[in-house]
Amino acid sequence: MPDKKISADEVLETTKTLLNDKQYVQIRDALLPMEPFDIAYIMERLPEETIPVVFRLLPKELAAEVFVELESDSQESLIQGFSKTELKDVIDELYLDDAVDIIEEMPSNVVKRILSAADPETRSDINRFLQYPEDSTGSIMTTEYIDLKKGMTVSDALKRIRRVGQDMETINVMYIIDDNRHLLGFVSIRDLLLADEDQTMEEIMDDAIISAMTLDDQEMTAQKFKRYDFLTMPVVDKEDRLVGIVTVDDAIDVLVEETTEDIERMAAISPSYKPYLNTGILETVKSRIPWLMLLMVSATFTGQIISSFEQALEAVTILTAYIPMLMDTGGNAGSQASVSIIRGISLDEISMKDLGKVIWKEIRVAVIIGIVLAVLNFGKLMLVDRMIFHNPITVQVALVICLTLIVTVFAAKFVGCTLPIFAKGLGFDPAVMASPFITTIVDAISLIIYFRFATMLLHI
Repeated sequence: MPDKKISADEVLETTKTLLNDKQYVQIRDALLPMEPFDIAYIMERLPEETIPVVFRLLPKELAAEVFVELESDSQESLIQGFSKTELKDVIDELYLDDAVDIIEEMPSNVVKRILSAADPETRSDINRFLQYPEDSTGSIMTTEYIDLKKGMTVSDALKRIRRVGQDMETINVMYIIDDNRHLLGFVSIRDLLLADEDQTMEEIMDDAIISAMTLDDQEMTAQKFKRYDFLTMPVVDKEDRLVGIVTVDDAIDVLVEETTEDIERMAAISPSYKPYLNTGILETVKSRIPWLMLLMVSATFTGQIISSFEQALEAVTILTAYIPMLMDTGGNAGSQASVSIIRGISLDEISMKDLGKVIWKEIRVAVIIGIVLAVLNFGKLMLVDRMIFHNPITVQVALVICLTLIVTVFAAKFVGCTLPIFAKGLGFDPAVMASPFITTIVDAISLIIYFRFATMLLHI
């Protein structure tokens, strides 16, 4: 990987020089040996007005592959500048799932231009794919695969592959269907090459099929790729008829997208699908400020709790010094639990039925952690805070702080492990119930616990 990056950067500098000298043939020769991703990397870093020039230097098939790798802003700019013939050439070379992905990110006027340039069959297929719900498996599948009838011989199958394989996204795996397109099994290209020519597909196929349905969540389908090490997966409708396939490159895109989305939600940021450096200032502000406003308003409750116990704080002012420590410890304990649970949910390791097991485990973890922290904190309060810093810490005050610590850790672990599971059960993204949200809840709980112990044990 590092060598490729250096090579791309070197070609980028060379391309800039050649563009200034209008040496277009040399630019084409420099780009042709490179991978589509690297060419897109170079084009994204060229002056905007030169991108169409470089794009038009590429052969049609390579140009389509590079187009898929470009950011949506660059794609839109190119589409706006294409003639109808150029646009049709690009669309004809795109795999259907890539064309659908591009259309989903374009404004309506650009979508109309793309659809008007596509041939009727492609336009019909694109419109059909756009009807699948966002984030469903149907929205990421492709129809460019090879299906074989169960009665076909190996010889017939190889002839069909040679005839139509050029236009397919993959020929590594072929799917066996009956006359009603019901999925029966699959064969690999290796199976075909090693089988006798007169054997039928029914005789050599593997009928241990793991498939996805069109309305399945795309993240669940992508997780199957990771679990079973698939390169492709068949997609069926409610009647178990084969309607498409999902390929591993699309599954990886989904996993990257979902992981990015979860990370941003866990940090209280509305998901953005643009690279950081390509996201405008106002767009970044819009993605962050709603959550910050919500958390700011919710933090008002913690202020109200402190105000309601103002007399207690006036009576024993040293209590105020330990509020940040208790709130931070509680928030961190809750975040640890929530992140672990959210990860388990995303990997399909934890579901609603595991709620009891999760709570029981976190209770035991909380008890051990709470006691250990309380014992260490009691020693610190009596030895460091009292003897070295001469803070007015009494045994009763230290007991209030340490008991609060135990109960706060317990409450934080409980909240942190249950909220993501409940969110998933209600159909929400568990990542929403991550650090900022849980920290706000735990802050309020820790203050209530703190002042309750203070009023009981210190009689204030």
